[in-house]
Amino acid sequence: MQSRQDWQKWLTGLPKCELHLHIDGSLQPERLLKLAKKNLVALPYHSVEEIEAAYDFENLQSFLDLYYLGASVLRDEEDFYHLMRDYLLKCREQNIVHTEVMVEPQTYFPQGVSLQTMMSGFESAIQESRKDWGQSTLMILSFLRHLSEDEALALLKDVDPYREHFVAIGLASSEMEHPPEKFARLYAQAQEQGYRRIAHAGEEGPPSYVWGALDLLKVHRIDHGVRSAEDQELMQRLAEEQVPLTVCPLSNIRLCVFPEMKQHNLLQLLDAGLCVTVNSDDPAYFGGYLNENFFALHQDLDLTQEQALRLVQNGFNASFLPQAEVQRHLQALEEYIAATA
Repeated sequence: MQSRQDWQKWLTGLPKCELHLHIDGSLQPERLLKLAKKNLVALPYHSVEEIEAAYDFENLQSFLDLYYLGASVLRDEEDFYHLMRDYLLKCREQNIVHTEVMVEPQTYFPQGVSLQTMMSGFESAIQESRKDWGQSTLMILSFLRHLSEDEALALLKDVDPYREHFVAIGLASSEMEHPPEKFARLYAQAQEQGYRRIAHAGEEGPPSYVWGALDLLKVHRIDHGVRSAEDQELMQRLAEEQVPLTVCPLSNIRLCVFPEMKQHNLLQLLDAGLCVTVNSDDPAYFGGYLNENFFALHQDLDLTQEQALRLVQNGFNASFLPQAEVQRHLQALEEYIAATA
């Protein structure tokens, strides 16, 4: 029988893909404190320990309150460079060979941060990591659903000069009381402009939000989607159409979507034939990056190597990479499995 240590070593070496990552949510406590001091931002926390103690969230909104406070320390190009660079270095450490990162400009606008400042920092880090170790990174333009659709439409227009840097649009922030139909015009325009489309749905929101994302927003992927299990007709559709779900296990536990990991339904969704993937969401706040999510599934749900491999394969197949790149990564997976058999 394989030891837990050996299983974790095997998983760490596996070339992986991450599809659900909010770059602000990768802001480490140490970096947060350093930038707050640099940019003279007053925080109610004075140590890493105090920040980590605040991670006991009651729900999505209690997390978002801290999340937006943390993001407020990011002000200049160098800050955004370090934010992206820190995460991409973590990708290198965890063997995440391709990542699709959600960036949310509306988060920074209240601090007077321009698109140019944000994009210059991010692009510098992305290009540097590609040059240094071949890191594959795509960016997703993510909108805050608690704000108005008119604001989102204005942003969609403003990012025209940066269109080539975004492969898709997404929809994040508070799900409840902000159903998909609120952003139907935004998604129609994005479709006309050639963006791929994703949206958070079925995390705190009901299965009807997943239906809305599919039928009204015409999304290619559902972020989270775990409450789809409450609707068997929806489950059948997701399985038949192989609509990917970017599930974030540790996030779901920290935000009380499930009371504990042993009750998470990820394997139920996988066994039902859905295209489930594993991701970290906001790893600095939720207790772990991608590998730690897999480790938790192995520890509490007895995730096997075969199941982990299927989840990783799903990730590459669900990515927005060109098909030739997908096949290259799947071939590398097969070679790794053969070498470690």
